[in-house]
Amino acid sequence: MRASTSWDLWTTTASVVLDHRDRRHLAAAESCVREVTAAVEAACSRFRPDSELLARAGELERGAVVSPLLASLVHQALDAAETTSGDVDPTLGARMVSLGYDAAFADARVVPEPAELAAALDGRPAWRRVLLSGTFLRVPHGVVLDLGATAKAVAADLAAASVTARLGVGVLVALGGDVATAGPEPRGGWQVRVRDLDDDPEDRITLGAGWSVATSSTQKRRWEQDGTARHHILDPRWGLPADPVWRSVTVVAPSCVAANTMTTAAVVRGHRALPMLREHGVAARLVAADGEVIRMGGWPEEREVA
Repeated sequence: MRASTSWDLWTTTASVVLDHRDRRHLAAAESCVREVTAAVEAACSRFRPDSELLARAGELERGAVVSPLLASLVHQALDAAETTSGDVDPTLGARMVSLGYDAAFADARVVPEPAELAAALDGRPAWRRVLLSGTFLRVPHGVVLDLGATAKAVAADLAAASVTARLGVGVLVALGGDVATAGPEPRGGWQVRVRDLDDDPEDRITLGAGWSVATSSTQKRRWEQDGTARHHILDPRWGLPADPVWRSVTVVAPSCVAANTMTTAAVVRGHRALPMLREHGVAARLVAADGEVIRMGGWPEEREVA
């Protein structure tokens, strides 16, 4: 029996799981995870006007030295954009606001008009015009960073590593659909249930030490704008929610941010997702709009418990 605890975080649930033999460390492990997630939120949340990313937006247009944590979060977001040829784009913040995802943020900052954005891009993708050198960050005028596609996964990786470094125990940290592990695995490995909504098909998989799993979904974080249904994963080509070819995509990878990068890109690519996932050689599970489940790259079919 594993030792675990959970709490509400970022419109989802945070969970910490330890081997039963390490139960005495559970409170300290939770404290580690809370500390890391609070730091990530303070660095880059676009829902908090006092976050470093928003509070220093004016400085960042000119360029400024930022905290090592924010620099790392931006670096990993830009790396995800590079890896996916821009499918995972951290410069869609203004577009997210204009689509109605975060009215409070829209009130806190003037949202550039599309024409201003087009001029600012200067014919190149906005993410390629973000300058990051060490901890020096410059964000072009008219570009609003939204690190949501990667920051939660990075937080899971950092939190799991923090628990193991401080307490010397193996741990599984889940922040919604982003699951990271660190340290020695329990006997039999980490058992993870893969399911999006309650009525969706379900698999159970085993993660070894240091492996992670992430799920991206078009069924959650949904809202309606002027009678049109929206979800939070945008296709950068059009600045609109990606066509929901997939209800959800799940990937297993050596880090949570790597897994999340692939799942987000797969949702964006829609019907073009399968060749991309094969090219990257990852174990993946995709649930189509009609409920069909596709498993590939060594996904353990035999563990299905639909």
